[in-house]
Amino acid sequence: MISVLILTRNEEKDLPGCLDSVKWSDDVHILDSFSTDNTVQLARSRGASVVQREFDGYASQRNAGLKNTSFKYPWLFILDADERVPENMVAHLMEATRVAGPEVSAFRLQRKDYFFGSWLKHAQISPYYIRVVRPEKVYYHREINEVMEVEGEIREMKGWFDHYPFSKGISHWISKHNIYSTMEAQRLIDEQKGIAKFSFRKAMFDKDFNVKRFHQKGLFYKVPGRPVIKWFYIYLWRRGILDGRGGFIYATLQSIYEYFIVVKVKEMKQTRP
Repeated sequence: MISVLILTRNEEKDLPGCLDSVKWSDDVHILDSFSTDNTVQLARSRGASVVQREFDGYASQRNAGLKNTSFKYPWLFILDADERVPENMVAHLMEATRVAGPEVSAFRLQRKDYFFGSWLKHAQISPYYIRVVRPEKVYYHREINEVMEVEGEIREMKGWFDHYPFSKGISHWISKHNIYSTMEAQRLIDEQKGIAKFSFRKAMFDKDFNVKRFHQKGLFYKVPGRPVIKWFYIYLWRRGILDGRGGFIYATLQSIYEYFIVVKVKEMKQTRP
């Protein structure tokens, strides 16, 4: 069996569907950032264990969930409330963790992002995520688009889980990414001060997908004209055009998000010493 950890903050809309998709586990934990809606009541009414913690950063919140929760089983599936585990994925989860030796610390899974019911098969930028882990073997760093460090071997797992980033509407997505863009802009400022370093070699050749993606993104932020480049990359190079209307809207929203970061970096440089 596998334990489940779900991080929440005002997720009364998405949480029921997420909990329904993990009914196969009898050890479901909610780490809640003091929701002001019915998230906690919903979770407890469905048998989940709930702990509340003041939010102080994405990576630190996830690390607190990993280190301060008493899980029943050695393997943990980490989910967000807008994600779902399809029924046909459960058998893959059980079999992969059952035969994994002590040298294996985590599994990388494919995630499918949906735009109002349509899978963004081509437009989706990052399809692979480490979500099934031995809690004592992993650690998060980088407060925005956090990266997981794994002590031990990472293996690929068959199947996929589903993600509905627009479940609360486009306005909510834009509001959330407005916050993300501020954090990304500050991270860029810090990088220019020499706090963070990125490697072209790791961006091109590292065997770990997450490490490669981390360095690719860091180097990408140094390229001028990023919003336009990102739109063409998603819509044409990745063939988001084949995803129809959803692919076009998704590419445009990602380009706007990139532009938010650009203008906020300029603003920070002008207004901060």
